[in-house]
Amino acid sequence: MKLRYPLSLTTRLALLFALTAASFLIAVGVLLGRAVEVHFAELDDHELRGKLALIENLLQRADSPSARDMLPQRLDDAFVGHDGIAAFLRDKDGVVSYAIHPSSFLTGILAGEALPSGIAKWEKDGHHYAGREQSLRMPGADGTTTYIRAVVGLDITHHATFLDAARLRLWLAISFAAVMAALLGWWVAHAGLAPLRRVTEIARGVSAERLSQRLTEAKAPVEVRELVDAFNGMLSRLEAAFQRLSDFSADIAHELRTPISNLMTQTAVSLSRPRTADEYREVLTSNLEEYQRIARMVADMLFLAKADNGRLPGPHELVALAEEARALAEFYEALAEEHDVSVVVRGAATVHGDRLMLRRAISNLLSNALRHSRAGSTIEIDVADDGPQVMLRVKNHGDTIPADQLSRIFERFHRASAERHHHGEGAGLGLAITRTIVETHGGTVDVESADGVTAFRIHLPRLIHGQTSTE
Repeated sequence: MKLRYPLSLTTRLALLFALTAASFLIAVGVLLGRAVEVHFAELDDHELRGKLALIENLLQRADSPSARDMLPQRLDDAFVGHDGIAAFLRDKDGVVSYAIHPSSFLTGILAGEALPSGIAKWEKDGHHYAGREQSLRMPGADGTTTYIRAVVGLDITHHATFLDAARLRLWLAISFAAVMAALLGWWVAHAGLAPLRRVTEIARGVSAERLSQRLTEAKAPVEVRELVDAFNGMLSRLEAAFQRLSDFSADIAHELRTPISNLMTQTAVSLSRPRTADEYREVLTSNLEEYQRIARMVADMLFLAKADNGRLPGPHELVALAEEARALAEFYEALAEEHDVSVVVRGAATVHGDRLMLRRAISNLLSNALRHSRAGSTIEIDVADDGPQVMLRVKNHGDTIPADQLSRIFERFHRASAERHHHGEGAGLGLAITRTIVETHGGTVDVESADGVTAFRIHLPRLIHGQTSTE
């Protein structure tokens, strides 16, 4: 039957605890009751065998007519004080020759019905009896032997009463123990789950404005601490994601505000008085540059948004990295000459990827190097196998990136320093796009900067016999 309301974990643990304890107690009770029954059965059997041995001894001594005449008296004397014993003797013709307390036997037994082998049990007039039947040998005066069937009954009512009372007490004790186990289990589960309730209460209060809140359950059980650690880890990731989203939104607003402000200012100034066609053309040209800047920024943000949603195309073609680097070096040749910088490409390697995306990643590194290279220096692009991977390094001589900025340089809208910001017009998305492209291809990108030498390194899976290495 399906419950309308599921049971709480505390109730389930309490019921499980009670069922387990009751099952154990029932098993122990059954074994204990069975042991007592066997013990009483052994005592009864021992008593019955003793009485049969006593009767047999008296029959052995009735080897003369006078002794046989004295046999009933001797039997009566033998059973004096044994009120719980009943017995009768039956000859070969079935005639009862002697009986003591015959009312203890069932009518059928007295009429000649044989008892089963072993101990037989019956109940009569509210009394319980155990009996045993045995054929005994009685010697005759002429040397012959007569066989007598002796039936002995033992009143075991006190044993049965004791067993009934013991069973009743045992079941009452088991029931009481099960109830106590349920209550104790509920208390233990309730106390043990207290840290979990505190975690639930705190988690209920977590919101976007309170993501800095953390759970503290250092003394809680290991299972709860693992949950607390996992929950705190989730909060940390959510807080970082919310912070990045907040920073991203602020950076977008900041980056868009400048060109839009420039457009509004130039337009307002142009409309403040009549101007010549050349002056309007100059304003429109300036506005076009701002529009292009906004368009590039929007395109970059759309690219990153697609990457976040896993909508970038996957690797599908062979890409010769050195060839792409040489093509970019030729494309940036004029800009390099303007900065008095030369570009050198060395090595060769092929990877499996999207050519346009990889070319964009290399282009971002190369244009970044051109902006920050010292006049008269050389930008080195090295392509080589690096174990199971392919390494592409873009090294330039110029400004050193502060050590505390190296770990953040690939973040969106992040610029290593105001000085580096002044070197170009970028919005701080180029390196973020490069990292996204590299990670989309299953690779990594890092940077080293010291003593005026900065090197960006891209590591991509190496192509082995037409297959991309997964090591």
